[in-house]
Amino acid sequence: MYCSVAQARTAGCTGSDPEVTAWITAAMERITAYTRQLFEPTVMAVVADVAPGGLVLLPRRVRTVTTVTPVCDGYDAPSLPSSAYRVTSSDVFGQVDAVHLAWGGWDDLVVGAESWNGGWVGLFDRLGAEQAHVLGEFGVVPTPPVVAPATALLAAHVQAQAAPSDADAARDPRLDVDDEGNNVHIEDTSDEATPVVSAAASTGSTQVDALLAPYLNSGSLVLGGV
Repeated sequence: MYCSVAQARTAGCTGSDPEVTAWITAAMERITAYTRQLFEPTVMAVVADVAPGGLVLLPRRVRTVTTVTPVCDGYDAPSLPSSAYRVTSSDVFGQVDAVHLAWGGWDDLVVGAESWNGGWVGLFDRLGAEQAHVLGEFGVVPTPPVVAPATALLAAHVQAQAAPSDADAARDPRLDVDDEGNNVHIEDTSDEATPVVSAAASTGSTQVDALLAPYLNSGSLVLGGV
């Protein structure tokens, strides 16, 4: 998590540890949507367009790439070997987060990637694949110091926004309200698939927006994954 339960409590969050953790998770999702970044190592898959020349711009700070696979409708395309692409990361000044496909190599046992057929370089064109499925580890590491207090503040802000009025509580008996009027009924969705987080113009808090503004990722949007 981007901040501790204790930090969130200091910022104003209330409830049991699992409840505060849920508010922190909600804040993290808003931060991801706003900054288009992850601030801890996260294994995920993204789908991104393949530009002319084989450049695949990635929507998150990339650390390592495990597999790169052409996206083809109705066809199980082979994953490319690591020798068939090069990965660059914005961790290095002057670089961009990207996979560079036009790197050479071939495999005579893979249809379309044979040495006499142009190898891995032209496989995407031969398959008619305009996108690549990239699995790897993403995230800004180490986590910038400002992210923890921003997350704590946003967790408290989100909880406050979700607090129902007394009239709401009386009208809907499903609401679980504490002595301070906070709705503390939070479902555990830890076993559910992680939803796609869409880009957002704000976290919902102008104070948090200002803290995180230096870390906005102006690159391409996520097409798949988180």
